[in-house]
Amino acid sequence: MCGITGFWAAEYRDGAAIAGRMAQQIVSRGPDDCGVWTDEKECLGLAHRRLSILDLSEAGHQPMHSECGRYTIVYNGEIYNHLDIRTELEASGGVFGWRGHSDTETLLAAVAFWGLEGALSRLNGMFAFALWDSHEHTLFLTRDRLGEKPLYFGRVGDTFLFGSELKALAAHPSWTGEIDRNSLALFIRHNYVPAPRSIYRNIGKLPPAHLVAIRENGRNIGAPICYWDLGSVAEQGTSEVSHKSEREFVDELDGLLRDAIGRRMIADVPLGAFLSGGYDSSTVVALMQAQSTQPVKTFSIGFHEEGYNEADHARAVAEHLGTDHTELYVSPEKAMSVIPKLPGIYDEPFSDSSQIPTYLVSELARHHVTVSLSGDGGDELFFGYGRYFTGERIWKKLEKIPGPLRQLMALVAHYAPGESLERVMAILPKSLQVEHLADRLPKLAEVLAHSSGEALYRQLVSHSSNPEKLVIGASEPDTLLSRPDWLPNLPGLRERMMYLDQMTYLPDDILTKVDRASMAVSLEARVPMLDHRLVEFAWKVPTVFKYRDGKSKWLLRQVLYRYLPRELMERPKMGFGVPIELWLRGPLRDWAEALLDENRLRNEGFFDPEPIRRMWMEHVSGKRRWHYYLWDVLTFQAWLEANPKAH
Repeated sequence: MCGITGFWAAEYRDGAAIAGRMAQQIVSRGPDDCGVWTDEKECLGLAHRRLSILDLSEAGHQPMHSECGRYTIVYNGEIYNHLDIRTELEASGGVFGWRGHSDTETLLAAVAFWGLEGALSRLNGMFAFALWDSHEHTLFLTRDRLGEKPLYFGRVGDTFLFGSELKALAAHPSWTGEIDRNSLALFIRHNYVPAPRSIYRNIGKLPPAHLVAIRENGRNIGAPICYWDLGSVAEQGTSEVSHKSEREFVDELDGLLRDAIGRRMIADVPLGAFLSGGYDSSTVVALMQAQSTQPVKTFSIGFHEEGYNEADHARAVAEHLGTDHTELYVSPEKAMSVIPKLPGIYDEPFSDSSQIPTYLVSELARHHVTVSLSGDGGDELFFGYGRYFTGERIWKKLEKIPGPLRQLMALVAHYAPGESLERVMAILPKSLQVEHLADRLPKLAEVLAHSSGEALYRQLVSHSSNPEKLVIGASEPDTLLSRPDWLPNLPGLRERMMYLDQMTYLPDDILTKVDRASMAVSLEARVPMLDHRLVEFAWKVPTVFKYRDGKSKWLLRQVLYRYLPRELMERPKMGFGVPIELWLRGPLRDWAEALLDENRLRNEGFFDPEPIRRMWMEHVSGKRRWHYYLWDVLTFQAWLEANPKAH
């Protein structure tokens, strides 16, 4: 695991020093070593920060040159099948003078032998890399299939810049840092900036499973090319009629999981796993322990607040499996101490509040190990989110109501006096009361107004339904979530919702959260559920094996029950969050008040102060629950304060 960065400019001035400064900004991604390579004639610079995981010797140093001399690479990630690739290379008749056993060297040899796309088709791993082809005078950028590793790029003035994190690009003298208000609108809707955009103008994210070619000193940036199409995977998988039995599906998933997890247990440094006690992390840990001769090191954190603590469940799983378990109960003060660090960790506005416990558990694990496996991805592969079924159920009812009548009902819900109705509710029997009615009515109005299931789903995963009313001068761009006509041909709304999550929420929220939180403490996080073979398998699994008897992730549960007793796992699903709603009314109130000051908002000129101040006053008074909306605005404000050059 590492950090990469570099530039390609119109002229060369202090290139090595500049590349070194860019790399220094991402030192937490690679504290063990630093490397810089420049080509003065090409005005090109590549830099690398190394977190040594495989081949700790100098043979793993980057930037690395191919044996033939044609290619130079800076690479971030892990290739889990690199030994298999070495075997295939050697069996193909090539002669390879291996200098060490790093996966970087294997990757370079594969590119030299099969070409870039031929090599990519063989890789099983997480990665982002920059590859310089000295024969073609072309710089290639590439990102892994599911988007586990980040990669930003773009042209600022006469200079092309790229890097694992935006702070590396910002260290180049050409950097300007102009905020993209349209991207800000997307952030206010989603709590993240979706790819291919970033918070800055002219800088974007390379989408997962894509490569891009840059030529002519960075002036010619080609259109990104998809080398593995999730849409095609989903279409093919759902179109195939499977005649496999329940036992055959369980056996196949068990075998795939074992192999994916086993491959991610290979490391030359101490290794462990995050354990929340939920189905996904428990499955990963159970299969790790089944393949380990020593107790697996596992880590969990707990909160004293009721409804936010999973530590007891994690401890029970760890005790049953016999892992070497470490848990930490976190005080509100400890959790809130992370908040000032968030702008530096996430580099652009990011407001999934589970970023706080994710950082804390990463910090805990790093005291003991250098690599930790995570259970992320199970929800997106096996129908783990309740919204898949809620969304479909709601839409089936809504589409039976004539459109004009739905519009009328939407108007009634929108203008209904929610607070007055709540007072009426208070005198009714408990069985007839509706909790948080004032919050629910506007959401109901929005739900009723939708004309398609996909539009409804967009609403379900949106924080703000109309961010243009908050962000001054913004025009919200289209995304996959707003354009159902961009979707592949899938059989039902649930499948389309799952596909949307795999393309958007998974890489831009979940994986971003895990990567930045772990890398901030120099910890490598590996995600075995996102082995592309598992993704392809999951799309072939009929819905009846994913959701059965009112239970999501049914097939995954059956695998886990081979290793853990059913009664240990049967409990309601919990999120991995913190009580932001309560903190904003209590210990974070002064901090939030300063960031949401009306004069400050007006002077900065990004937000309309009036609706934000209204939401803030209603929230602190307890009238309404606006914490999700407010946390989005607050994280942007905190990020802006920490980045004074952004404008």
